[in-house]
Parts: sequence; C-alpha cells; structure tokens
Amino acid sequence: MTTALLTDHYELTMLQAALADGTARRRSVFEVFARRLPQGRRYGVVAGTDRLLDALEEFTFDAATVDWLREADVVDDATLQWLSGYRFSGDVWGYLEGEAYFPGSPVLVVEGTFAEAVVLETLVLSVLNHDAAIASAAARMVGAAQGRPCLEMGSRRTHEQAAVAAARAAHVAGFAATSNLEAGRRHAVPTTGTSAHSFTLLHDSEHDAFRAQVDSLGAGTTVLVDTYDVAEAVRTAVEVAGPDLGAVRIDSGDLPSLARSVRDQLDALGATSTRIVVTSDLDEHAIAALAAAPVDGYGVGTALVTGSGAPTSGFVYKLVAREDDDGTMRAVAKRSTDKVSVGGRKHAARRLDPDGRAVAEIVTIAEHARHGPDDRALLHPLVRAGRRVHHDTIGQARERHRAAMDELPPTATQLSRGEPALETVIVHEERNRHE
Repeated sequence: MTTALLTDHYELTMLQAALADGTARRRSVFEVFARRLPQGRRYGVVAGTDRLLDALEEFTFDAATVDWLREADVVDDATLQWLSGYRFSGDVWGYLEGEAYFPGSPVLVVEGTFAEAVVLETLVLSVLNHDAAIASAAARMVGAAQGRPCLEMGSRRTHEQAAVAAARAAHVAGFAATSNLEAGRRHAVPTTGTSAHSFTLLHDSEHDAFRAQVDSLGAGTTVLVDTYDVAEAVRTAVEVAGPDLGAVRIDSGDLPSLARSVRDQLDALGATSTRIVVTSDLDEHAIAALAAAPVDGYGVGTALVTGSGAPTSGFVYKLVAREDDDGTMRAVAKRSTDKVSVGGRKHAARRLDPDGRAVAEIVTIAEHARHGPDDRALLHPLVRAGRRVHHDTIGQARERHRAAMDELPPTATQLSRGEPALETVIVHEERNRHE
C-alpha cells in the first residue's frame, strides 16, 4: 500500500509552483533536527529510522492515488504527471536507531532535487517525531528501573497503529516486552500478558479464577491480586499454584507499601522466588520512587505512549542548502524569531575523552566530513541514489542504544530537570571558528 498520501496538502502545492517556475530541479539539502529538547530533558533517543525507510520504499503515487488527487483538485495535470513517475532517487544520511541526540543534532539529512525531497517532509516528521518521543521517554524509565525489566502496556491508551510503533520504539530503548501482539508479529518484539480484573470478576471466587488460570497457563503465570483484598489474594494464589507461582501483579494502591507487605507474605508462605510486578499509571518518576521497594518489574502504559509529557520530539525538516543557477550550492537558513536555523550541509560526530566518555556533539558545516581522532561519526548512509543501503534488526538498535547511553556522562540519566548532557558545538570549517 502506498504511503504517498501520508502527507500535507501544501507539500504538493509547493511542488506544483516549483515545477512551474523551474526551481523544482535545484539540488537541495534538507535536515531534520530539534531546536531544543523537551523542557528539563538531558538527551533524546533516535527511533523510527527503519520504519521510515520502509515507508520511503512505499512512497509512490500509483494510479488510484493520482486519480484521487485529480478528483480532489489538489494539483494540476502537469504536477500529477510528474507524481505518477515519482520515485526518490537521492541520498539519505542519518543517526542510527538507538543513538542519543541533542539540540541541533542533524538526525536525518535528505539530499536530492527540491521536488523529490520536499514531498517527504510530513512523512519523515510524523515517523521520527512520534517514535523518538516514545524512545526518549522509555529510556528514562529503563534508567529509573535500574536493571529491573519494564513492560510496555499502553496499546489501549493510543491510536491502534501508534500503539504498534510505540511498542517497537520502547523495545529499542530497553523495554523487555510488550502486550501488543501486532508489535510481536510485525517487529519481533517479545510479547507478554496473562489476565485482567474482568477474568477474576467472571468467576464465583478468586480461588476459582486463579485455579482456572494456573490450570491453563501453569504455575509460572502472573496472577493479578488487587481485585478485592491483596493479602487474601496472595494467600489464595500461593495455595492454588504452590510456592513456584511465577509472579503477582499489583495494579492499585500504595505501591511501595503494598510491595513490601506482599514480599513479606510471599516469603512467609515459602514463595520466595515469586516475583512482584507493579502497574498503575507509572512513569519514570514513579518507577524511581519504587527503587527501594521489593519490585521485580514494571508495567507502563499511558505515560509511555504519550512520551511521558513530551508526545513529540519537536523535530523540524528544514532546507539548509540549495543549488544556484551556476550549479554551486548555497547555504540557506530561516531567521525568524525563536525559529532560527543554521544554514549549510552538516556532518556530526560525538567527541569522546580518553576514557571513551562523550564530552560534546560536534556539528561541522562543510561539503565533506572531516572528523578528529577522538570523534565518533554519527551520520551514516541510509539511502544512496534512491536505493536503501541500511537495514537494522531491532536487536542491533537495542545494542546501539545501550552503548550510546553508556557513553554519556552520568548527569544524563538524572531525572531532575537540567540542561542537555552534551553541548552542541557548531563548527564553520571554512572559517575555522565556532558559533
């Protein structure tokens, strides 16, 4: 199915005008970056790159799409004719999935003619803004969990397709599993889940509900214990499943206090290996507050799929260079108040100290990349001459994310409000000065 209409009307009206005056053929460079991080955040996490590359491969205007555009009178016949033969033939560079980013980081660079690059703006931003927002929130939650597994459970709190993308982005950033089966099928994210309160309420007693669950799923299942009285439910669950009961889940109440009392009760009943999983509108701050409690895992829903207060990454897609009539490339930039951009094609690297710890984001304005001996290049080729040249597995993205987080200074993982963990230094190479 084509992704071409996952775009805004004005992309095509700009295209029509540019085709008419001849500027559509000018070579152009667009960059995706965030002017700032969400308030108080210290880093962001890139996610959605592979989803975007999949969508780019399907970005064509088939006959049915062109017919609809004609019927809706969106653009003229000359533009429709051009669109009917559209296939992106330029180059795309980008930060790879799981990588950390900072204000001004050129997380994606699109090079091609104005015509073929401008129509990608909305698709690029819709994928990256959503997925990076989820991954950035997920990374903070994983950090707060201090090695305890986090489970994504937010499908019912967002759009059905956004739920699939959110589960994938969260897994990239370290979440262990998801409740969303389509994310399991489509993206190979491990899935998990057992029962809800309705299953307990269906039965005549909690004992009957737990017996049915254990008989069906085995003693290693996770039993929900807060439908009625938590202490009584824990006693019943161990009575039914025995000391090998897999886990109990607590979904309401004073979670730190309940977790301690449930742990004591489980140990007294001999269920010393039974784990405690907590849910109930958790975010990174609630998870951090449970650090001292005997909790073995966290289920996170609403806060995760809404970016924990930052549902978009604030990425923009801006023209930073374009061809002059004589064939040379000219840097261009927006200068309006509060929305200033920096012109010129950029190359990015993370500067490391002798211990391998990141100390700065170096963004160089130059035609060709030249990185120092202590710099790790961040922009990688994704598409060359219209052909996709990069494929990631979700496992590779997870490993990259772990490495990127280990590289950041310790202040990056603090949940208190603060400035970005790394300064972004813009270097005008031809002028040998910093801005």
